[in-house]
Amino acid sequence: MTAQRHKVLALGLAAAILALAFAPVYAQSPGPKGRININTAPASELETLPRIGPKVAQRIVDFRTKNGSFKKVEEIMKIQGIGEKVFEQIKDLITVGSESGPK
Repeated sequence: MTAQRHKVLALGLAAAILALAFAPVYAQSPGPKGRININTAPASELETLPRIGPKVAQRIVDFRTKNGSFKKVEEIMKIQGIGEKVFEQIKDLITVGSESGPK
């Protein structure tokens, strides 16, 4: 092998080691550590859910203020901006408090 090839190989190996060192950091979800109770969480906490921004989080708070507590997590799809695709991403991250987990 030439010296040039050794340098390229060394740089590639260093990059791979660096990528593996940071992999656990990037593998973690930026979302919450536990389930978020959509009946009690403030808008700021709801915003930590994937695809839930400030406007949708506020809609959740406004909805439960006007209509009372959610009975099932599926009811969150009544909120404008939360359809089946978003629900599929957040359903395992939310709770209404009385559920014991996935069925």
